[in-house]
Amino acid sequence: MSKRYNIQLDEERSARLEALAERTHVQAGTLARSLLSMAIDEADPDPAVITEILNAIPGAFERHQKGRGDARRGRTIPLKDL
Repeated sequence: MSKRYNIQLDEERSARLEALAERTHVQAGTLARSLLSMAIDEADPDPAVITEILNAIPGAFERHQKGRGDARRGRTIPLKDL
């Protein structure tokens, strides 16, 4: 069984993906799925490496803290309402 994930790319990576897709004559989503699958297969499961990757995401910690604060204050949307 497969699952669907929605991801957002920054402008630079989005443009690179579109250019690669055009050159290889495939849909950008198909290419993105293939590239992500390869990256996951090759990823190092060492927790220190995963932490390093997560720490490299700009603003991730701040967004996490804001989300936790919103949840504590009850500012959430139930999944069934999405």
